[in-house]
Amino acid sequence: MSAPTTPATASPAPPPTPTPTPPPPIRTDAPPREEPHGIGGPVRVAWREGTLTRAAELEMLGAWMKSSKATTWSNADEQLLIAIERHLVAARDAALRAELCPSRRIRCFRNGSLLERATSNLDAAEAHLLGLAPPEYLRGQIPCLLRHVQCHLSPCDARRLEFERIAARLGVKDPDHPLLNRTDPPSDLPAEEAEMAEVAAARAADRAVERERRAIVTIVRGASSAALREQVRLRSFRNVVVTSGIFLSFLAVAVVVVAFAQPTLMPLCFAPEEAGVAVVVCPTEQSAPFVPLDGPPQTGIESKDIDEVVLSTARGPDVAVVALVGLTAAAVAAAAAIRRIKGSSERYGLPVALVALKLPTGAITAVLGLLLMRGQFVPGLSALDTSAQILAWALVFGYAQELFTRLVDVQGQTVLDNVRGGATPPSGGPGSA
Repeated sequence: MSAPTTPATASPAPPPTPTPTPPPPIRTDAPPREEPHGIGGPVRVAWREGTLTRAAELEMLGAWMKSSKATTWSNADEQLLIAIERHLVAARDAALRAELCPSRRIRCFRNGSLLERATSNLDAAEAHLLGLAPPEYLRGQIPCLLRHVQCHLSPCDARRLEFERIAARLGVKDPDHPLLNRTDPPSDLPAEEAEMAEVAAARAADRAVERERRAIVTIVRGASSAALREQVRLRSFRNVVVTSGIFLSFLAVAVVVVAFAQPTLMPLCFAPEEAGVAVVVCPTEQSAPFVPLDGPPQTGIESKDIDEVVLSTARGPDVAVVALVGLTAAAVAAAAAIRRIKGSSERYGLPVALVALKLPTGAITAVLGLLLMRGQFVPGLSALDTSAQILAWALVFGYAQELFTRLVDVQGQTVLDNVRGGATPPSGGPGSA
């Protein structure tokens, strides 16, 4: 009888090999990721560089606000962001001197309109950002916005007074309005309770900011509009000064040209007389001694008509020399006036225009002053003895243009102070730094 066979032990089946998961298909219809604009430039004019930089900064702030409000982002917020992008595009176009629409053949003198376009669009974009900003960001900007409002709105303006009340309620202390409603937690509280109190105070401030957001944005936008109007007034005053300087320059050149063509038309000559003998003295020439026709004759000295001697002695360069001396004296006066110029951060170069105005004014006042002396307008100074005296008086009259242009300098400084926020004078007085 055969022995029973032992069944063979079955080996375990190998585990199934996992099927690799294929990667998800690449979506070709997905919208591309929006990349921020480059800063652009560099450009040749300083205010355009500032415009490009500010536009890039505001664009990044808008992107940050959108990411920080991802859970509460609404359609209204999206519309504000679209408006911001449009304003920034307009500001960049102004900084990069985009073509006119419709185009024109003559496109010079566009800096004023381009600057106003860039500034107004940047202000509008910033106002939209304040309407879009989280409450904690807006609360942190209140001190800067308060300074902006105080610089460009008068102390009696209702908008400024309302903004100062809002800033006081939010705990912003201003030296001119020392209201402070915020109370710090007691120092003897535990750290955890003090932290909770600070968080509660911050939340209460954020709620207050949210309630006053519309008023804050409206008042800040009004202050920006007032600042832009100040810039427009500054540009208008600068244009008046530049136009006056150009007109006076052409006038001085015309006087010199006419004097070269007709030296006897406005002779700057004098006829001092001593012991019955006269001499005609001009800025560049001097006649021989003679006896006027209405005077007693003298031996060895010819009698002549004084008008004929003046006509024969006057030379074409006389007026040009006098104008040049007056121009030199005005340049010295302009150099002395630089010590009173504080410089300007504005973009219109008003101090330079005021200094340039003195030069043609000095040339004209030198010529006109000598004409007044020749017409015996000043008694006792109607007969200068030498050409050196004539040129010396031309120097005096050229420097005396400061009496006229000083009033223009004062008005220019007043306009600059208004643009810089001169409504609130410093406590140290006008001479303080």
